[in-house]
Amino acid sequence: MAILPIIWAPDPVLKTKCRSVDVVDDEVRQLIDDMFQTMYFAPGVGLAAPQVGVTKRVIVVDVAGKDEKPQPIALVNPEIIWRSDATQVYEEGCLSLPELYADVERSSHVKVRYLDRDGAEQVVEGEGLLAVCLQHEIDHIDGVLFVDHISALKRNIMMKKMVKAKKQRAREQAA
Repeated sequence: MAILPIIWAPDPVLKTKCRSVDVVDDEVRQLIDDMFQTMYFAPGVGLAAPQVGVTKRVIVVDVAGKDEKPQPIALVNPEIIWRSDATQVYEEGCLSLPELYADVERSSHVKVRYLDRDGAEQVVEGEGLLAVCLQHEIDHIDGVLFVDHISALKRNIMMKKMVKAKKQRAREQAA
């Protein structure tokens, strides 16, 4: 397993609609393992393949609390098949927009169909933080960031901060 570099916004790969995975093979399972290691190291509760530069429809999530047993879920080709009309507002952040947060309104309950790491079709139901995380990560593989759900003014302020942070990070890495 490897800790992969996380791509920061703005970056064109984060706006890419990812391609479906044809077969869950050893290469995809390796990507899943690397994504989990990267997500836990960051730390985060979800990670999508484009955040590590891979334009495949693969996401990993684990919303277990610090004192809970890990509950990792790897989802290949995830698709929301039902969402509640009821919504919730949750303060979201993103590993590709570090230290930036905004309130986002999403469905409070979703059902997602996906392939697991063995290629078997599964359905997961999520509510609360899991519902938010699933929607957030599925947005990623569709080229949508959480800031795309907030006002243009707030989004522009956040993206200007990200441009500045990326320039600073590039200077630090060059030194």
